[in-house]
Amino acid sequence: MDFTEEQIERYSRHIILPEVGGKGQAKLLGAKVFALGAGGLGSPALMYLAAAGVGKIGVADADAVDLSNLQRQIIHNNTRIGVPKVESAKQTINELNPDVEVEAINKRLTVDNIREVIRDYDVILDGSDNFPTRFLMNDACFFEKKPLVSGSMFRFDGQVAIFSGHEDDKPCYRCLYPEPPPVGLVPSCQEAGVLGALAGVIGVLQAVEAIKLVLSIGDDLKGHLMIFDALGMSFRKVKVRKDPNCALCGDSATIKELTEYEQATCEFNPADV
Repeated sequence: MDFTEEQIERYSRHIILPEVGGKGQAKLLGAKVFALGAGGLGSPALMYLAAAGVGKIGVADADAVDLSNLQRQIIHNNTRIGVPKVESAKQTINELNPDVEVEAINKRLTVDNIREVIRDYDVILDGSDNFPTRFLMNDACFFEKKPLVSGSMFRFDGQVAIFSGHEDDKPCYRCLYPEPPPVGLVPSCQEAGVLGALAGVIGVLQAVEAIKLVLSIGDDLKGHLMIFDALGMSFRKVKVRKDPNCALCGDSATIKELTEYEQATCEFNPADV
């Protein structure tokens, strides 16, 4: 594609990278990335995807901006309290990079609409704050054959992984966590708290992995889980294997359609590997 003078200047630091170049930047401008959630994880991820020049970004969130969000949800600001998060996110993205088309979906994704919503996107990011939604998105990505860049956080700890159970040797989210825990078993962020800046670390890592997937460069996190301990300032990368007995992507799968579980917000799945 032919770049405008403004685009050449805007993306110059990408274009001079041999691993990206003009062809890679053209890929980014032609790419479509969807993010579930415009909250703590979605905020930095969306901003860096937009800055990178991802041509179309979709974002779904049914909540409005609240004062308590601003400690970590940097895509919003004080003047937008009460505004739907997707509209606030869209405004920030449009101000950051007019090249980007934003699809803002101000509603909760369910078994009835999630597959249709994500179908035309290349990469899916999950920044949701509850287990039922994470399982729903994992299953939808499996059936639609989409790579899922998953991020989660709790107090001072965070995780990032790519789940692509539709690929022969790669795990899905259920290979690691077969079923959601009972509602109320895991404390919410309102009860346990979360370090605001931690959201920046995990959300940016999600954006990095999404960009690498679009460009087909580097070693991605498929089949791995990256665990970050902010207090100990340590990263740990562990192998996650495909479970042959997984109910969704295993050899004798029993899940043939989407399932919706009871909701409980702002939960985190601590690594047990």
